[in-house]
Amino acid sequence: MPWRVMPADKLAGVRPDPYRVWLSEVMLQQTTVAAVTAYFNRFTARWPTVNDLASAADADVMAEWAGLGYYARARNLLKCARAVVADHDGAFPDTRDGLLILPGIGPYTAAAIASIAYNEPAVVVDGNVERVMSRLFDIHTPLPAAKPELTERAATLTPALRPGDHAQAVMDLGATICTPRNPACGICPLRDPCQARAAGTMTELPKKTPKKPKPIRHGIAYVARRADGAWLLETRPPKGLLGGMLGWPGSDWSDDPTPNPPFEGNWVTLNAEALHTFTHFHLRLRVMVAQAPDGLEGEWHGQVDGSDLPTVMRKVFDLVRED
Repeated sequence: MPWRVMPADKLAGVRPDPYRVWLSEVMLQQTTVAAVTAYFNRFTARWPTVNDLASAADADVMAEWAGLGYYARARNLLKCARAVVADHDGAFPDTRDGLLILPGIGPYTAAAIASIAYNEPAVVVDGNVERVMSRLFDIHTPLPAAKPELTERAATLTPALRPGDHAQAVMDLGATICTPRNPACGICPLRDPCQARAAGTMTELPKKTPKKPKPIRHGIAYVARRADGAWLLETRPPKGLLGGMLGWPGSDWSDDPTPNPPFEGNWVTLNAEALHTFTHFHLRLRVMVAQAPDGLEGEWHGQVDGSDLPTVMRKVFDLVRED
Protein backbone atom coordinates (compact mmCIF):
# COMPACT_ATOMS: atom_id res chain seq x y z
CA MET A 1 0.00 0.00 0.00
CA PRO A 2 1.65 3.24 -1.12
CA TRP A 3 0.51 5.16 1.98
CA ARG A 4 2.14 2.72 4.41
CA VAL A 5 5.52 3.11 6.11
CA MET A 6 6.84 -0.29 7.09
CA PRO A 7 8.09 -0.92 10.65
CA ALA A 8 11.67 -1.47 9.46
CA ASP A 9 11.62 1.92 7.73
CA LYS A 10 10.29 3.53 10.91
CA LEU A 11 13.21 2.08 12.86
CA ALA A 12 15.47 3.73 10.27
CA GLY A 13 13.90 7.09 11.03
CA VAL A 14 11.19 7.33 8.34
CA ARG A 15 8.01 8.80 9.81
CA PRO A 16 4.51 8.43 8.32
CA ASP A 17 3.31 11.59 6.59
CA PRO A 18 0.05 12.72 8.26
CA TYR A 19 -1.14 14.10 4.93
CA ARG A 20 -0.79 10.73 3.20
CA VAL A 21 -2.32 8.89 6.15
CA TRP A 22 -5.29 11.28 6.17
CA LEU A 23 -5.77 11.12 2.41
CA SER A 24 -5.69 7.33 2.36
CA GLU A 25 -8.10 7.01 5.28
CA VAL A 26 -10.62 9.36 3.66
CA MET A 27 -10.38 7.49 0.35
CA LEU A 28 -10.72 4.10 2.07
CA GLN A 29 -14.03 4.97 3.72
CA GLN A 30 -16.48 2.41 2.32
CA THR A 31 -14.07 1.75 -0.55
CA THR A 32 -11.65 -1.12 -1.18
CA VAL A 33 -7.86 -0.88 -1.23
CA ALA A 34 -7.89 -2.10 -4.83
CA ALA A 35 -10.14 0.76 -5.90
CA VAL A 36 -8.29 3.41 -3.90
CA THR A 37 -4.66 2.72 -4.83
CA ALA A 38 -4.69 4.28 -8.31
CA TYR A 39 -6.61 7.34 -7.06
CA PHE A 40 -4.18 7.81 -4.17
CA ASN A 41 -1.20 7.64 -6.50
CA ARG A 42 -2.72 10.20 -8.88
CA PHE A 43 -3.68 12.56 -6.07
CA THR A 44 -0.27 12.49 -4.39
CA ALA A 45 1.52 12.89 -7.72
CA ARG A 46 -0.60 15.92 -8.60
CA TRP A 47 -0.88 17.36 -5.08
CA PRO A 48 2.05 15.98 -3.02
CA THR A 49 1.40 18.12 0.07
CA VAL A 50 -1.62 19.43 1.92
CA ASN A 51 -0.66 22.94 0.80
CA ASP A 52 -0.81 21.82 -2.84
CA LEU A 53 -4.23 20.28 -2.34
CA ALA A 54 -5.54 23.31 -0.45
CA SER A 55 -4.68 25.58 -3.38
CA ALA A 56 -6.21 23.27 -6.01
CA ALA A 57 -9.32 24.28 -7.93
CA ASP A 58 -12.50 22.60 -6.73
CA ALA A 59 -13.35 21.38 -10.23
CA ASP A 60 -9.94 19.75 -10.66
CA VAL A 61 -10.23 17.83 -7.40
CA MET A 62 -13.80 16.73 -8.11
CA ALA A 63 -12.81 15.56 -11.59
CA GLU A 64 -9.86 13.58 -10.19
CA TRP A 65 -12.19 11.99 -7.63
CA ALA A 66 -14.75 10.99 -10.31
CA GLY A 67 -15.61 7.31 -10.12
CA LEU A 68 -14.51 6.81 -6.50
CA GLY A 69 -17.99 7.51 -5.13
CA TYR A 70 -19.30 9.11 -1.93
CA TYR A 71 -18.51 12.54 -3.32
CA ALA A 72 -19.07 14.41 -0.07
CA ARG A 73 -15.66 13.01 0.87
CA ALA A 74 -14.03 15.03 -1.91
CA ARG A 75 -15.76 18.22 -0.83
CA ASN A 76 -14.71 17.63 2.78
CA LEU A 77 -11.20 16.82 1.58
CA LEU A 78 -10.83 20.33 0.22
CA LYS A 79 -12.42 21.93 3.30
CA CYS A 80 -10.07 20.02 5.58
CA ALA A 81 -6.94 20.76 3.54
CA ARG A 82 -7.77 24.46 3.51
CA ALA A 83 -8.46 24.46 7.24
CA VAL A 84 -5.10 22.80 7.94
CA VAL A 85 -3.33 25.46 5.88
CA ALA A 86 -5.33 28.44 7.11
CA ASP A 87 -5.67 27.53 10.79
CA HIS A 88 -2.70 25.24 11.50
CA ASP A 89 0.08 26.59 9.28
CA GLY A 90 -0.07 23.55 7.01
CA ALA A 91 0.55 21.00 9.79
CA PHE A 92 -2.08 18.48 10.89
CA PRO A 93 -2.82 18.52 14.63
CA ASP A 94 -0.89 15.75 16.39
CA THR A 95 -3.65 14.49 18.71
CA ARG A 96 -6.96 12.75 18.18
CA ASP A 97 -8.86 15.57 19.87
CA GLY A 98 -7.09 18.18 17.78
CA LEU A 99 -7.83 16.28 14.57
CA LEU A 100 -11.53 16.00 15.42
CA ILE A 101 -11.85 19.77 15.07
CA LEU A 102 -11.05 19.59 11.35
CA PRO A 103 -13.94 19.40 8.86
CA GLY A 104 -14.73 15.95 7.56
CA ILE A 105 -12.69 14.10 10.19
CA GLY A 106 -14.71 11.85 12.49
CA PRO A 107 -13.71 9.64 15.42
CA TYR A 108 -12.35 6.76 13.32
CA THR A 109 -10.26 8.91 10.97
CA ALA A 110 -8.93 11.03 13.84
CA ALA A 111 -7.90 7.92 15.76
CA ALA A 112 -6.25 6.40 12.69
CA ILE A 113 -4.18 9.52 11.94
CA ALA A 114 -3.23 10.04 15.59
CA SER A 115 -2.21 6.43 15.97
CA ILE A 116 -0.42 5.83 12.66
CA ALA A 117 1.18 9.23 12.12
CA TYR A 118 1.78 10.38 15.71
CA ASN A 119 1.97 7.16 17.77
CA GLU A 120 -0.88 8.22 20.06
CA PRO A 121 -2.49 5.09 21.58
CA ALA A 122 -5.87 5.99 20.11
CA VAL A 123 -8.36 3.17 19.56
CA VAL A 124 -8.81 2.53 15.84
CA VAL A 125 -11.95 0.57 14.97
CA ASP A 126 -13.09 -0.04 11.39
CA GLY A 127 -15.20 -2.86 9.97
CA ASN A 128 -12.26 -5.26 9.95
CA VAL A 129 -11.42 -4.52 13.58
CA GLU A 130 -15.07 -4.97 14.57
CA ARG A 131 -15.06 -8.41 13.00
CA VAL A 132 -11.84 -9.43 14.74
CA MET A 133 -13.07 -8.19 18.13
CA SER A 134 -16.49 -9.83 17.79
CA ARG A 135 -14.83 -13.19 17.12
CA LEU A 136 -11.93 -12.84 19.53
CA PHE A 137 -14.38 -12.18 22.40
CA ASP A 138 -17.35 -14.14 20.95
CA ILE A 139 -19.69 -11.14 21.05
CA HIS A 140 -23.15 -11.88 19.66
CA THR A 141 -24.75 -8.46 20.04
CA PRO A 142 -25.63 -7.43 16.46
CA LEU A 143 -24.10 -4.41 14.79
CA PRO A 144 -24.47 -1.48 14.94
CA ALA A 145 -25.59 -1.84 18.59
CA ALA A 146 -22.37 -3.74 19.38
CA LYS A 147 -20.05 -0.88 18.34
CA PRO A 148 -19.44 0.55 21.86
CA GLU A 149 -18.67 -2.89 23.29
CA LEU A 150 -16.35 -3.76 20.40
CA THR A 151 -14.54 -0.44 20.82
CA GLU A 152 -14.08 -1.10 24.53
CA ARG A 153 -12.62 -4.53 23.74
CA ALA A 154 -10.27 -3.03 21.16
CA ALA A 155 -9.15 -0.44 23.71
CA THR A 156 -8.03 -3.17 26.11
CA LEU A 157 -5.63 -4.46 23.45
CA THR A 158 -4.28 -1.12 22.18
CA PRO A 159 -0.65 -0.80 23.34
CA ALA A 160 1.23 2.32 24.34
CA LEU A 161 4.20 1.09 22.28
CA ARG A 162 3.80 1.26 18.48
CA PRO A 163 0.00 1.74 18.53
CA GLY A 164 -0.03 2.63 14.84
CA ASP A 165 1.59 -0.65 13.83
CA HIS A 166 -0.86 -2.48 16.11
CA ALA A 167 -3.86 -0.73 14.56
CA GLN A 168 -2.74 -1.53 11.02
CA ALA A 169 -1.94 -5.13 11.98
CA VAL A 170 -5.44 -5.73 13.37
CA MET A 171 -7.04 -4.12 10.31
CA ASP A 172 -4.87 -6.27 8.03
CA LEU A 173 -5.73 -9.36 10.07
CA GLY A 174 -9.41 -8.74 9.44
CA ALA A 175 -8.86 -8.00 5.75
CA THR A 176 -6.72 -11.03 4.96
CA ILE A 177 -7.23 -13.80 7.57
CA CYS A 178 -10.26 -13.09 9.75
CA THR A 179 -12.37 -12.53 6.65
CA PRO A 180 -16.18 -12.34 6.55
CA ARG A 181 -16.47 -15.75 4.92
CA ASN A 182 -14.23 -18.75 5.47
CA PRO A 183 -11.82 -17.20 7.98
CA ALA A 184 -8.39 -18.81 7.88
CA CYS A 185 -8.36 -19.72 11.58
CA GLY A 186 -5.57 -22.28 11.13
CA ILE A 187 -2.99 -19.59 10.35
CA CYS A 188 -4.40 -16.82 12.53
CA PRO A 189 -1.94 -15.53 15.15
CA LEU A 190 -4.89 -15.05 17.54
CA ARG A 191 -6.37 -18.52 17.07
CA ASP A 192 -5.53 -19.74 20.61
CA PRO A 193 -7.20 -16.93 22.59
CA CYS A 194 -10.09 -16.61 20.08
CA GLN A 195 -13.27 -17.40 21.97
CA ALA A 196 -15.43 -17.74 18.85
CA ARG A 197 -13.03 -20.33 17.42
CA ALA A 198 -13.26 -22.28 20.67
CA ALA A 199 -17.06 -22.08 20.59
CA GLY A 200 -17.28 -22.80 16.85
CA THR A 201 -19.22 -19.58 16.22
CA MET A 202 -16.65 -17.67 14.16
CA THR A 203 -18.59 -17.91 10.88
CA GLU A 204 -21.71 -16.50 12.57
CA LEU A 205 -19.96 -13.31 13.69
CA PRO A 206 -20.28 -10.43 13.64
CA LYS A 207 -24.04 -10.48 13.70
CA LYS A 208 -25.84 -7.61 12.03
CA THR A 209 -29.29 -6.12 12.30
CA PRO A 210 -31.10 -6.85 9.01
CA LYS A 211 -31.21 -3.89 6.65
CA LYS A 212 -34.41 -2.61 5.10
CA PRO A 213 -34.73 -3.21 1.33
CA LYS A 214 -33.50 -0.26 -0.72
CA PRO A 215 -36.22 1.64 -2.61
CA ILE A 216 -36.01 2.21 -6.36
CA ARG A 217 -36.03 5.75 -7.72
CA HIS A 218 -36.38 6.81 -11.33
CA GLY A 219 -34.98 9.71 -13.31
CA ILE A 220 -34.21 11.06 -16.77
CA ALA A 221 -30.78 12.01 -18.09
CA TYR A 222 -30.63 14.35 -21.09
CA VAL A 223 -27.59 13.98 -23.33
CA ALA A 224 -27.25 16.73 -25.93
CA ARG A 225 -24.50 17.38 -28.47
CA ARG A 226 -23.84 20.29 -30.78
CA ALA A 227 -22.99 19.98 -34.45
CA ASP A 228 -19.32 20.62 -33.61
CA GLY A 229 -19.26 17.60 -31.27
CA ALA A 230 -19.38 19.43 -27.94
CA TRP A 231 -21.44 17.90 -25.13
CA LEU A 232 -23.83 19.75 -22.81
CA LEU A 233 -22.99 19.09 -19.16
CA GLU A 234 -23.74 20.81 -15.87
CA THR A 235 -21.98 21.19 -12.56
CA ARG A 236 -24.33 19.87 -9.91
CA PRO A 237 -25.17 21.96 -6.82
CA PRO A 238 -22.46 21.82 -4.13
CA LYS A 239 -24.68 19.98 -1.65
CA GLY A 240 -26.55 16.74 -2.08
CA LEU A 241 -25.81 13.61 -4.08
CA LEU A 242 -22.90 14.05 -6.51
CA GLY A 243 -22.53 17.61 -5.22
CA GLY A 244 -20.05 19.67 -7.20
CA MET A 245 -19.58 16.95 -9.83
CA LEU A 246 -20.08 17.17 -13.56
CA GLY A 247 -23.17 15.45 -14.88
CA TRP A 248 -25.84 15.39 -17.54
CA PRO A 249 -28.83 17.70 -17.17
CA GLY A 250 -31.73 15.73 -15.82
CA SER A 251 -34.95 15.40 -13.89
CA ASP A 252 -35.44 14.83 -10.20
CA TRP A 253 -34.90 11.30 -8.90
CA SER A 254 -38.16 10.05 -7.45
CA ASP A 255 -40.99 7.56 -7.90
CA ASP A 256 -42.46 9.72 -10.67
CA PRO A 257 -39.81 12.12 -12.03
CA THR A 258 -40.87 15.35 -13.69
CA PRO A 259 -39.42 15.79 -17.20
CA ASN A 260 -37.00 18.72 -17.28
CA PRO A 261 -35.17 18.88 -20.64
CA PRO A 262 -32.55 21.63 -20.98
CA PHE A 263 -34.19 22.79 -24.22
CA GLU A 264 -37.14 21.97 -26.45
CA GLY A 265 -36.05 19.54 -29.11
CA ASN A 266 -36.50 16.17 -30.77
CA TRP A 267 -35.53 14.03 -27.78
CA VAL A 268 -35.15 10.32 -28.49
CA THR A 269 -35.24 7.71 -25.71
CA LEU A 270 -32.62 4.99 -25.75
CA ASN A 271 -33.73 1.39 -25.34
CA ALA A 272 -31.49 0.85 -22.29
CA GLU A 273 -31.51 2.42 -18.82
CA ALA A 274 -28.52 3.39 -16.71
CA LEU A 275 -28.73 1.43 -13.46
CA HIS A 276 -26.85 2.48 -10.35
CA THR A 277 -27.00 1.83 -6.62
CA PHE A 278 -26.39 4.50 -4.02
CA THR A 279 -26.14 3.92 -0.27
CA HIS A 280 -29.86 4.33 0.35
CA PHE A 281 -31.57 3.57 -2.95
CA HIS A 282 -31.34 2.02 -6.41
CA LEU A 283 -31.57 4.41 -9.37
CA ARG A 284 -32.93 3.72 -12.87
CA LEU A 285 -32.14 6.51 -15.33
CA ARG A 286 -33.97 6.78 -18.64
CA VAL A 287 -31.56 8.23 -21.20
CA MET A 288 -32.75 10.72 -23.80
CA VAL A 289 -30.57 12.18 -26.56
CA ALA A 290 -30.96 15.12 -28.93
CA GLN A 291 -29.04 17.37 -31.28
CA ALA A 292 -28.60 20.77 -29.65
CA PRO A 293 -29.56 23.89 -31.61
CA ASP A 294 -26.86 26.36 -32.62
CA GLY A 295 -26.27 29.19 -30.18
CA LEU A 296 -27.63 27.37 -27.13
CA GLU A 297 -25.97 28.65 -23.98
CA GLY A 298 -24.70 26.23 -21.38
CA GLU A 299 -21.70 24.36 -20.02
CA TRP A 300 -20.25 22.86 -23.19
CA HIS A 301 -17.35 20.39 -23.21
CA GLY A 302 -15.54 19.57 -26.40
CA GLN A 303 -13.64 16.60 -24.97
CA VAL A 304 -15.55 14.04 -22.90
CA ASP A 305 -14.29 10.49 -22.37
CA GLY A 306 -16.17 9.68 -19.17
CA SER A 307 -13.13 9.67 -16.89
CA ASP A 308 -14.09 12.99 -15.28
CA LEU A 309 -17.70 11.93 -14.66
CA PRO A 310 -19.09 10.17 -11.58
CA THR A 311 -19.92 6.52 -12.15
CA VAL A 312 -23.66 6.89 -12.75
CA MET A 313 -23.06 9.67 -15.30
CA ARG A 314 -20.35 7.59 -16.95
CA LYS A 315 -22.87 4.75 -17.33
CA VAL A 316 -25.18 7.14 -19.16
CA PHE A 317 -22.31 8.23 -21.43
CA ASP A 318 -21.39 4.61 -22.19
CA LEU A 319 -24.97 3.83 -23.23
CA VAL A 320 -24.98 6.81 -25.60
CA ARG A 321 -21.69 5.80 -27.17
CA GLU A 322 -22.90 2.24 -27.65
CA ASP A 323 -26.16 3.30 -29.26
